[in-house]
Amino acid sequence: MSNIISIVGRPNVGKSTLFNRLTKSRHAIVDSTSGVTRDRHYGKVDWNGIEFSVIDTGGYVIGSDDIFEAEIRKQAEIAIAESDLVVFMVDVMAGITGMDQELAQILRRSRTKVLVVANKVDNNDRLPQASEFYSFGMGEIYSISSINGKGTGELLDEIVSSFAPSKIEPPEDLPRFAVVGRPNVGKSSFVNALIGEDRNIVTDIAGTTRDAIDTHYTAFGHDFILVDTAGVRKKGKVHEDLEFYSVMRSIRAIENCDVVILLIEALEGMNAQDMNIFHLAERNSKGIVILVNKWDTMEKKETNTIKEFTKRLHEKIAPFTDVPVVFTSVLEKQRLLKALETAVDVNTNRRRRISTSKINQFMEKAIHASPPPAIKGKYIKVKYATQLPTHSPAFAFFCNLPQYVKEPYMRYIENRLREEFNFHGVPIKIFFRKK
Repeated sequence: MSNIISIVGRPNVGKSTLFNRLTKSRHAIVDSTSGVTRDRHYGKVDWNGIEFSVIDTGGYVIGSDDIFEAEIRKQAEIAIAESDLVVFMVDVMAGITGMDQELAQILRRSRTKVLVVANKVDNNDRLPQASEFYSFGMGEIYSISSINGKGTGELLDEIVSSFAPSKIEPPEDLPRFAVVGRPNVGKSSFVNALIGEDRNIVTDIAGTTRDAIDTHYTAFGHDFILVDTAGVRKKGKVHEDLEFYSVMRSIRAIENCDVVILLIEALEGMNAQDMNIFHLAERNSKGIVILVNKWDTMEKKETNTIKEFTKRLHEKIAPFTDVPVVFTSVLEKQRLLKALETAVDVNTNRRRRISTSKINQFMEKAIHASPPPAIKGKYIKVKYATQLPTHSPAFAFFCNLPQYVKEPYMRYIENRLREEFNFHGVPIKIFFRKK
């Protein structure tokens, strides 16, 4: 299972700049309903072949009466408790502030390993200034400049060397289906309803408090691992923390599964938190099934209402709309088996391998029907295509001018691939490369 690190510190020390540098991207999951101070960013980092997740927790403010700052403070505390390692950022230009000292005290009390990172050391003249942070008594100080990248390589070396070696587990060919969603949407009820329907189920394997619970499900001719992310919350977490905490659990479950079963509520529809989880699954190239729970609470259940709901949902999750949507009622045990069968089908689609000859036959037809548009009088000629040997569907198209292939044409190729080979519910990656 992937390691998680979080970047904490007071506002304006450069956390987001470091986050963007580590993830080599400015893409982040953002809760659009909240203010800027509450933005929550999640990303993937690959350093020397070792992957881990990184969380930018936002500015940690102590003793503030501002409701948003109080909220982000709670989220930072959860991130500290849930992470495998914490990067504590300070500003070498500002020196030690009272807020830094209070945060250092909180971090010393936590059991999580902490790396103190002095930012804005843009040149060697500022190196001596970083030595004052040794007074925290938290070990080595890593001097970096998140704006120009100075020192980040050494920091990454230390981060990955801090990870405990992965436990060697026996190979497990069974597909893993993770049940994820916002708090109180019906995840536990869904899993319990499935377990209660048949007794051919192996005993639950409970991990640590921050792990999801795995259940070996062998009913109705199906055989897979069901991952329940509901879990027991830590004591003392108030209602406002639930949304952030559920995402922390979802990150781990999503990274370690094959198919994500995303539960949403019929009455609320797809809200910002659901979108966060959906895009986490999409970016991790997992199969996705959306379960609309509590459909029995809707006043009208005619087909046209289902069509309208599905249309609105697809508009929200666009451009990746080739996702199965199942309308269920966990309470009434409606269409639960249909949800499982859909997840099994999506897993089959995700593992589908297409022969190179079939892909090239498809490519010729697709390009003949709609060739790539000419750019600056130059014509793009695609010579060859193949499926890459990855865990999820990815295809490489070799051509003379890959830099001129734009997003709309890649989307066209993806849609044609879906029509031709049935990748329903599965994100597809397409690469145009130099022949």
